[in-house]
Amino acid sequence: MRRRLEVAGIVQGVGFRPFVFRLAERFGLTGHVLNDASGVVIEIEGPAASLDAFAAALVGEPPPLACITAVTAAEVPATGAAGFRIVPSGGDAARTTLISPDVAVCDECLAEMWDPADRRHRYPFINCTNCGPRYTIIADLPYDRPKTTMARFAMCPACQAEYEDPRSRRFHAQPNACPGCGPRLTLRDARGAPATAADPLAAAVALLRQGAIVAVKGLGGFHLACDAGRATAVAGLRARKHRDEKPFAVMVPDLAAARAVAAPTPAEEALLKSLARPIVLVAHRPGAALAAEVAPGNRRVGLMLPYTPLHHLLLAACGGPLVMTSANPSDEPIVRDNDEACARLGGIADAFLVHDRDILVRTDDTVMHHAAGAARHLRRSRGFVPVPVLLPRGGPCVLAVGGELKSTLCLTRGRQAFLSQHLGDLENAPTHAFFEETIAHLTRVLAVTPELLVHDMHPEYLSTKWARARTDLPRLAVQHHHAHVLACLAEHGAVEPCIGLALDGTGYGLDGTLWGGEVLVVDGRRCERAGSFRALPLPGGERAIKEPWRMALALLVAAGHGEALAGCLARWPHADAAMARTLRDLLDRGHPFPRSSGLGRLFDAVAALIGLRDLASFEGQAAMALEQAAGTAAAPPYPMPLGEGAPFVIDPLPTVAAVLADLAGGALPGAIAARFHATVVAALAAACTRARAATGLGLVACGGGVFQNRLLLEALAVRLAAAGFRVLAPAQVPANDGGLALGQALYAQLEA
Repeated sequence: MRRRLEVAGIVQGVGFRPFVFRLAERFGLTGHVLNDASGVVIEIEGPAASLDAFAAALVGEPPPLACITAVTAAEVPATGAAGFRIVPSGGDAARTTLISPDVAVCDECLAEMWDPADRRHRYPFINCTNCGPRYTIIADLPYDRPKTTMARFAMCPACQAEYEDPRSRRFHAQPNACPGCGPRLTLRDARGAPATAADPLAAAVALLRQGAIVAVKGLGGFHLACDAGRATAVAGLRARKHRDEKPFAVMVPDLAAARAVAAPTPAEEALLKSLARPIVLVAHRPGAALAAEVAPGNRRVGLMLPYTPLHHLLLAACGGPLVMTSANPSDEPIVRDNDEACARLGGIADAFLVHDRDILVRTDDTVMHHAAGAARHLRRSRGFVPVPVLLPRGGPCVLAVGGELKSTLCLTRGRQAFLSQHLGDLENAPTHAFFEETIAHLTRVLAVTPELLVHDMHPEYLSTKWARARTDLPRLAVQHHHAHVLACLAEHGAVEPCIGLALDGTGYGLDGTLWGGEVLVVDGRRCERAGSFRALPLPGGERAIKEPWRMALALLVAAGHGEALAGCLARWPHADAAMARTLRDLLDRGHPFPRSSGLGRLFDAVAALIGLRDLASFEGQAAMALEQAAGTAAAPPYPMPLGEGAPFVIDPLPTVAAVLADLAGGALPGAIAARFHATVVAALAAACTRARAATGLGLVACGGGVFQNRLLLEALAVRLAAAGFRVLAPAQVPANDGGLALGQALYAQLEA
C-alpha cells in the first residue's frame, strides 16, 4: 500500500524530514518526504501494518522542536519505487505552515562547543536542527537557506556533507556553519571603529571585568552588558541609558549561579531552563553578590540563562553574572544592525561585540513570572513568537493593531492568531517604523492579505490614527477593556458570556471618559458596564501618572481629608509644596480635571499616601512598590463598599480614613499595603457576586495590567474559586496591553 500524509504545524527547520527518513528506514518503507508552503508532505509505501506503525511513531515521537497540529492521510496508488528520499521543497501551495521561534542552543551542540577535539570547539554560532535562530533570520517561506540571512555564507565541504546527510543532526539545518565558513565575531571600539583584537571574545571579557559596558549582538538584537556585581558599572549604565530605577535583567551561567543570587522555586527553575529561555522574575536572595543598582528597592530580580553559544562563552569566561539589558536608547526599539548599534548606542557602550550574521526581525527577550499556579507572560517575544494562539473560531484575515503602550499587533489566518513580538510604546518615530516593519514582515511570511482592520477606540493612539488613515480596508473599533477580557477568553478558547474584570491604569471608555477599574458583562461583541471603581480626578492630567503624589492628593480631597496634606508632604520628598496646595484648592473647587476609574491609579495613590513612592520613573513603579511592601494579601480588609444601582460603584473613599488612622497609629507601610490588597480582593469578589446575582454568570475572565500583581491575582483567584466561580486569567499572552491585539482580533471573528 502507499499512503500520502500531509503534516501541519511547526515542522520546518526542526529536523522533521530527517526524522521521517529515519522512521521510514526503521519500518522498512519506501517513498519520499518534502517541505512545501503548507508544511511537510510524506508518501510512504509498504505493508499496511508498517504504515500504521510509522504513522503512530510520527505523532508520538516527533523531534524536540516540532509541534504537529494536524495530520491528514489518503491512500494513493503504489508505485513500487525503491528506497526513501528527501526531495527539494515546493513553494506553490498556500502558505499555512508554522514558523519555529528562536530556541536556546541544545546540550549536544554545547558538548561539541566545549570539546577541544571538535572542529566547532568554542565556535559562537554552533547550531543544529534542534536549536538556534529561526524566526529572526527568516525572510520568506518555505524555510530554506536562500530565504534566510545565512544565504551569504557558502558552506564548506564538511558542513555541506552534514547538511545533505539525512542521518546527521544538521541535515538541512539552515544556519549550519563552522569557524571555516560561517559567521565571525569582531570587536569595535566606542566610536564603532574596528578594534585590534586577535580574540574579540577575550577582549570583550577583559573589558567587562574592568567595569566597561559592552554592546553584545544576540539573536533578536543587541544587549548592553556589564558586570552585575560591580556597583559602579551598573550605575554607569543607568546614567548613560537614562534609566534611573527600572530593574535590569541579569544573565547567569546556570541554575547553580541562579540559586546563588536568588531563590527560584522549582516551577521558576523549570521556566528558566525551558527552550525559550525567558527572563523570569524570582525572589532576590539577600546578601547576594548583585549590585543593589541592578533592581533598586525590588524584592525580585529578572534572571535568564544563556541561550546562544556566544552567551555561554561570555558567561563562562566572565565567571559571574552579567547585566543583559535590551540595547536601545530609552523607549526606542531594540537595536539589531552593527552600524545601527554603533550610531544609536554611541555614548552608552564602551565597545561593541558584533558578528556578520544579520538579524532580520528585531525580537526582544520574553519576560515571565509564575503566579497562581501557571507561568504567565509579562512580555511575550523571543522564544514564543510567532507561535499562534488558536482562536475559538475562524473568520476573515484580520489585522489588529493593539493600543499605545507595550504595543503588539495581531494577524489572523483562519483560527490561528499570530501575535507579534513586543514592539514597545508607540510614542516615537523609531517604534512606529518598527510597527510598520512588523506588519510588512508578518503579512509576507504568513502570505495573508488583511481584509479587516481592528483598533482601539482611543482617538489619539498612534495605532488608531494609523488604522484610520488606511482607506482601503473596512475598520472596527473595540473598547479597550472589552478587548482585555476577550484576549483572556481567546487564549482559553472560550466564547461564552462572562463577568469580565478589566483592571488597568487608564483606557478610553464607552462614554468617552477614562476607565480602568471595570466589572463588565461580556457576551461576544456585546459589553455592558456592571460596575466600576469610583472615578478620581487626575490633577495635571498625565503628570498624575508620573507623579503619584497627585493621585494621593486627589484621593484625600475626594474623601474629605484634604487637611491631611500638610502631614503627607513630609512623605512626598519630590512634591512641590506650593503646587500641592494649589492643586488642593482646585480640587476643592471642583476643577474639571480628567477623571479615571483606573484601579492602577488607585494603587498609585495609596503607594504615595503611605510614603512608598511619590514619583514614578517608569510605568507601574508605585503599584509595584505597594505589592513589594505588602508581601501578603492575608490581612484584615479596610472598608470599600459597593454602592447601589446599576452600574454600581466600588467606593475607595471610606478606605482613606482607615488608612490615615493606621498611619497615625504608627502602622508600618507594609502592614497597610497588605490590608489594602486584602481590601481590593474583597471588593472585587463582592462585585463579581453582585454581577452573578444580576446575570446568573459564573465565569470570570480577567485582563489588564493590574493582573501582573501576583498577590492580587493569587488571592483573588482563591477567593473567587471558593465562592463557586470559574476563573480565567491570562497566561499565554500578557495581561497588560501586550495582549490587547489578540482581544481585538477575537472581537472581529465574533458575530455582531
